[in-house]
Amino acid sequence: MSRHRIVCALFAASFGLATVRQPEAVTQQAGLRMTYFGAAGWEITDGRTVVLVDPYFTRAKYATPNDPVSPDDPRPITTNASIVASDTKTIDAHVTRADVIVITHTHPDHTLDLPYIAIKTGATVVGTESTATMCRLSGVPAAQLKVVSGHEALTFGSVSIRVIPSLHGIFRAPAPGAPAPRPPIFIAGAGPPFAYGQFQEGGTLAYDVKIAGHEIVLFGSMNFIESELTGLHPDIALIGSKPERAFIENYTPRLMNVLNHPRLVMPTHWDAFNVPYDYPQDRTLEQVKAFTEEVKAASPGTTVYVPERLKPVDVEALLKRIPAGIRH
Repeated sequence: MSRHRIVCALFAASFGLATVRQPEAVTQQAGLRMTYFGAAGWEITDGRTVVLVDPYFTRAKYATPNDPVSPDDPRPITTNASIVASDTKTIDAHVTRADVIVITHTHPDHTLDLPYIAIKTGATVVGTESTATMCRLSGVPAAQLKVVSGHEALTFGSVSIRVIPSLHGIFRAPAPGAPAPRPPIFIAGAGPPFAYGQFQEGGTLAYDVKIAGHEIVLFGSMNFIESELTGLHPDIALIGSKPERAFIENYTPRLMNVLNHPRLVMPTHWDAFNVPYDYPQDRTLEQVKAFTEEVKAASPGTTVYVPERLKPVDVEALLKRIPAGIRH
């Protein structure tokens, strides 16, 4: 058993949460299967329709407010002026098919690999005008692009998706009374190829995905608009758990309440995404532990399951191990 699996099992035991050993390979496509790619990236499928969320595999060595670069990583440091090529070998190992790709915002850890994946799979890309601009300039056919801003209801095969207006997390506490900054949009320079710093937020979205009899609400950052979530009743929520959530007042309790205390929460955007997949994640796993404690305090009937990156989760098997929970 890997260190990650041991740590997740210890979390579950410590907090009274259910856990299940994730399969090394999925032999059946029945039911709901979810795979965490790291950062805010996911594959969600019922075996008929494949949804990708913010797929990012390149994991450039770029310092962030939460994650300094690792001195053990021999790769060159990425700056805002760097041109970073997609890690197509890793992408090809983990992405073979997609019907739709939903994008929460246009930062590089959400969209740097998007053009390659969109062209490779032919999937429809759902995102803001900023995301569509980057894709168009990168050679993604216009017919694959669906520009949204919030409240759109979309259907792709066996999956229905509602687009939710949202907000990006904030990395530092704002000054008292300071107005909320307008999110910068993707503006092309001479590229492509684009410099790493050109991948601007461009506005942020969340999504409500109905698939295989489940309702999944997913976020790509550590913030939300509470009024836009009212009336949703997901049984599964993918919630950003990076430390900047602390700058949002009562982040976790408010989310649990407005989402009607989902049965299952899986943290997203929890890992240090600026190191290769095989680098230790001890520090970020400790951060996930703190988030798990917040969920348990705010919603005792909710189970938190920390996904192991690149390992499919048989969600039906997992839910059989979890009590029905308390719905409010």
